[in-house]
Amino acid sequence: MVIAKLALVALDCPEPRALASFYMQIAGGEVQEDTATDDWVRVHLGSGCDIGFQRDASHQPPDWPSGSSQQAHLDFDVVDLDLAERAVVALGAVKATTQPSPSEWRVFLDPAGHPFCLCQATQ
Repeated sequence: MVIAKLALVALDCPEPRALASFYMQIAGGEVQEDTATDDWVRVHLGSGCDIGFQRDASHQPPDWPSGSSQQAHLDFDVVDLDLAERAVVALGAVKATTQPSPSEWRVFLDPAGHPFCLCQATQ
C-alpha cells in the first residue's frame, strides 16, 4: 500500500534564493512565489518532485565523503495527515518532539534518525 507521494527534496542552506537560482540553472524550473520567503524557496521542476531550499544560518556543509553526514530531508504530500502519521509510525518512524506547524506538516525521524515530513496535500 502506498502511503504518500514524494513531493519535494529540501536542502538546508544559508541563502535559499541563491541556492535556488543555482539549481534552476542546472535543472530549470521556476520559483513558486506563493511559497517563496527569505527563509524558504520552493522550485517547481514540473517532473513530479520539487526542490525546496530552507534557511539554516548555522548550516555547515558536509565534508564528503569522509566527514559529517550529508544533510537533506524528504517531504511527502498526503491527503490525510492523521492517517499517514499512524501509517509511518507503524512502519517504525518516530514523531519528532518539535512540530512547528502540525496542521500543515509534521516532522518524523526514520529508523536511522533522518528527518522527513508529511505535508498536507493542497490538491
